[in-house]
Amino acid sequence: MDYTQYFENAQAAGRKTNLTADKINLVLQDLAEAALANTDTLLAENQKDLDRMDPANPNFDRLKLTPARIQDIAKDIVNVSKLENPLGHILSEKTMPNGLEISKITVPLGVVGVIYEARPNVTFDVFALCFKTGNICILKGGSDAEFSNKAIIKVIHEVLANHQIDVNVATLLPKEREAAEALMQAVGYVDVIIPRGSQGLINSVRKNSKVPVIETGAGIVHTYFDETADLEKGTNIIFNSKTRRVSVCNALDCALIHVARLTDLPKLARPLGEAGVEIFADERAFEALSGDYPVELLHKAGPEHFGTEFLSMKMAVKTVDSFEAALEHIADHSSKHSEAIVTEDTANMETFLNRVDAAAVYVNTSTAFTDGAQFGLGAEIGISTQKLHARGPMGLQELTSYKWLIKGDGQTRA
Repeated sequence: MDYTQYFENAQAAGRKTNLTADKINLVLQDLAEAALANTDTLLAENQKDLDRMDPANPNFDRLKLTPARIQDIAKDIVNVSKLENPLGHILSEKTMPNGLEISKITVPLGVVGVIYEARPNVTFDVFALCFKTGNICILKGGSDAEFSNKAIIKVIHEVLANHQIDVNVATLLPKEREAAEALMQAVGYVDVIIPRGSQGLINSVRKNSKVPVIETGAGIVHTYFDETADLEKGTNIIFNSKTRRVSVCNALDCALIHVARLTDLPKLARPLGEAGVEIFADERAFEALSGDYPVELLHKAGPEHFGTEFLSMKMAVKTVDSFEAALEHIADHSSKHSEAIVTEDTANMETFLNRVDAAAVYVNTSTAFTDGAQFGLGAEIGISTQKLHARGPMGLQELTSYKWLIKGDGQTRA
């Protein structure tokens, strides 16, 4: 199948779309209302997708829509509409000795392609953020969310049509894998591709795309319980980081514990056991937990359990002999997404913040906060773990580039 027409239509929509900030905000507010009004339809179509997936699949929770989740989606869309428009901001301006007036202003990235897996909420999020920033979005969702994504794009297109806006500003490609391959080769039509999903998906896009890629990496997340850590804080933080929503990229994968606090490990882990979390513990942690953790949920860890993104009710526990050893373990196994320390030592707090190389680094709080809405960005298009252009939750500002404007009065260069 030739997908060129999709790309041409999207590019053409971008060239002729020039909406005011007020118009953009009105469309987004109407979309939020439409999402709520179509809750029953969205849930029915989502159920068709759920019926095809094993509930034990870690993606099942990511795929699932609920009335509460649709309400949250609508709320995020409204939040995006209320944020300041990031376009046209003057980043710098100066007058040169020859009289040239030079300024640098923010502009849209252009046509943004997003390849993602079983997360239909991404369809709403990406459209809202791209539309707010004057970008055109081409969406390639996973086949697991086929019915959900079609229902969502229908709602988006109905709202756009009601406002006499070209519906090609938001394009959903067919479910076939070939559509993703075509998108990655769409040089001249697509300005950037953002993959959202598993490490396998991200690696594939990075390897095969001829279009520039902004990586939104997998999350291999650690929380280090330091020698001076407060037990109550640590218990709540680790429990929330692991169990709030296990299928998301900011969920805890490995708890590190200072050897001097091993006697506190049973209390630290008790809520995890009550919630049914499987633990893969190194020898010292296994010994400390034996007899105090449900036997069917406690296993000895192998090397493969460290540096693993579980996306399920499973996690690793590693004993470290020092603060430095914790930093080394994180450096060796981190995906540079979100890392946390629980400590009452001010020096260790500052050292951890300064030395840990990750998009989001936490002290005494849950990694569950790595989220665009939680960071005041309204929503996010992904969590970037790279360092060029964007890092961490990508909101409105991260969907802009800039251009130089030069005004003269007949100057020529010698």
